[in-house]
Amino acid sequence: MTVLSIESLKGGYSEVDILNGINLILKEGEILTVAGTNGAGKSTLAKAVVGLLPRVSGSVRLHGKDITSLAPEKRAQHGIGYVPQVANVFPSLTITENLEVVQGVQDRKARIAEMFRLFPALAERKRSRAGRLSGGERQQLAYARALMTRPRVVVLDEPTAALSPVLVADSFSRIASLASDGTSVLLIEQRARQALAISDQGAIMDGGKVAMEGPAVELLNNDQAADLYLGHYST
Repeated sequence: MTVLSIESLKGGYSEVDILNGINLILKEGEILTVAGTNGAGKSTLAKAVVGLLPRVSGSVRLHGKDITSLAPEKRAQHGIGYVPQVANVFPSLTITENLEVVQGVQDRKARIAEMFRLFPALAERKRSRAGRLSGGERQQLAYARALMTRPRVVVLDEPTAALSPVLVADSFSRIASLASDGTSVLLIEQRARQALAISDQGAIMDGGKVAMEGPAVELLNNDQAADLYLGHYST
């Protein structure tokens, strides 16, 4: 079943189009990785989906409902979660306070307890200010904040940026677990090969357009994709 559909999406900042006609489909419980070179428009696409791009045309539909004109908070209420690359937690608040301030949460106390079960490292430091967390802990908190509202779709923008190799592997494992639990994931990621390895579908952006798309395993084994966008495995 299609959860998120993006059709003929164009837009950008002021009068400059960064997105030049994007068509993508994300199905229930699947991971769709969007990869590409720097400046391809990947993060701009993420902002368009969650309602943060100032100017768009085309459509974004969630379970068939057109949400293109909805404000970010309304999209969140309809089931869109978002973990931005930067500024994804409130550093001056404690871990618990970061979870308490998420809007639109039913049975907040039980949901926070569930987040601490999913992320035990956060439970151990729940009274610590977010600004004092390590990069991996901060990312876990950002995930927990996004999951508080039980979203149907989570948009992750470069979740492994600036993480150590060990934390990168842990991050991809957590992303795979999201999908296993039924959450659909739109994954914007620079580490294309590792992201595609845990994904169901993939798309490669170039110049604000989708240059290649298909099952993730096919993109991983596509020589043209490797030559132009993904690079080859080292031997």
